[in-house]
Amino acid sequence: MTQELVEGVLAAIPLPAVMVDQTERFIATNLEGATLLGAQIIGRHFATILRQPSVTAAIEACLVDRKPRVARHLSNDGAQDTTFEVNLRYVPGVGAVNGGAVLICFSDITDREQAGQMRRDFVANVSHELRTPLTALMGFIETLRGAARNDADARDRFLNIMEGEASRMNRLVGDLLSLNRVESEERVRPKERIDLVEHLQSTIKSLSTLAESSGTALTLDAPSMPVEIPADPDQIQQVFVNLIENALKYGGSEVTVSLTVLDRDPALRGPAVRVQVIDNGPGIDPVHLPRLTERFYRADNHRSRELGGTGLGLAIVKHIINRHRGRLRVESDLGQGATFTVILPQ
Repeated sequence: MTQELVEGVLAAIPLPAVMVDQTERFIATNLEGATLLGAQIIGRHFATILRQPSVTAAIEACLVDRKPRVARHLSNDGAQDTTFEVNLRYVPGVGAVNGGAVLICFSDITDREQAGQMRRDFVANVSHELRTPLTALMGFIETLRGAARNDADARDRFLNIMEGEASRMNRLVGDLLSLNRVESEERVRPKERIDLVEHLQSTIKSLSTLAESSGTALTLDAPSMPVEIPADPDQIQQVFVNLIENALKYGGSEVTVSLTVLDRDPALRGPAVRVQVIDNGPGIDPVHLPRLTERFYRADNHRSRELGGTGLGLAIVKHIINRHRGRLRVESDLGQGATFTVILPQ
């Protein structure tokens, strides 16, 4: 096989691909391979370029026994760490004195690795969130069976705490099921049309008791006429219950829900509605804003748990808004309140 033919075959491979012959030097690369490993690799010993032991060992073994090998190559594209699956196959009749060479192809599996890490982190977080109330429940059960068995005051106090911990576990399981359901439906855009004004009025009415108990003035600023959008009524209700409830729990003395009809939203490229939940509370440090919609991420860990938060509410909100092809924006500064903006297409 001529060098021209070798280079032509490599150029046709839609992955970074290089070839190392029995001299243990690179004899060919395609453009993708040169971009990944460097433009001046031809003639270089592979160990000076691919310095990771698992990859170099796989090449050496493949040159000797000519059997297929798979290894992993770790790199960095300047923005993030990347992971490549390296597949090696022996090609006879090429290279120095036609002694054969190893074809090495690099498949970018960074997204797969990141998804796997996210899944592991999610399982670890769920385990931690469930273990905390479970540990408390087990401790109080043991106490009630022992020293507090005949102490009525202690028994009532412990039972109240146990009820709170059980409720917290129930909320967490409910949010996990809700998140799973929303994610499974995310690609299916809702077609039912609802009156958003009516839904906001209903949501505010359902939260009026919470507003009164927290001493917060809760008001709605919306058009007097119906504003219709395509939406899943239950999920839209869930979005605004979550956002308004958070504002009542963490905000200050005033929470305003504002609905505005937009003739055209540049990002959505068409008519839209904008709903803003505005509070005058202590605000959120801007460092937390990019991560607020991550699962189990809390700007204030202790206060969130104290108020019954599961750490999944804003993740659920994000997925619901994505399903509705909308946008969520959060603006806040410490001491200046927070504004959660939801933009939905009409």
